[in-house]
Amino acid sequence: MKEGAIHEAVCACGGLQIRVKGPPDYVSSCACQACQRRTGAPFGVTAIYLNEQIVGRSGESRAWRRIAASGNWVDYHFCPTCGSTVWWEAEARPTSVAIAGGAFADKDFPPPQRMLWTEHRAPWVRPPEGVPEYPQAP
Repeated sequence: MKEGAIHEAVCACGGLQIRVKGPPDYVSSCACQACQRRTGAPFGVTAIYLNEQIVGRSGESRAWRRIAASGNWVDYHFCPTCGSTVWWEAEARPTSVAIAGGAFADKDFPPPQRMLWTEHRAPWVRPPEGVPEYPQAP
């Protein structure tokens, strides 16, 4: 993802979008049960962007709040038509937004810099070589 370029994350039907400028602050993959259920996959990929990198949001979203293992809330914003989660905001990180990596549909999306909650991952799920793994959140 290029420095200064605008990148758009979009739901499956195209009705909900968020646009950000530049590369993510960091990328994580997470195998916690909440991410497994949110994505329908054995792990989720998350791009963290600073709030000042957001250049626009469009479309109707609905939000669902859950309480994380830390006790803090997380608000997931999803499309009411197709159900795709596009971004979420966390009480613990008020200066950033988390965006579903797959919503960018970009073959050049950067690899994760860490894998979280590996105690819940399927034994065949492995991060790229050299990526640190954490049994829970670091």
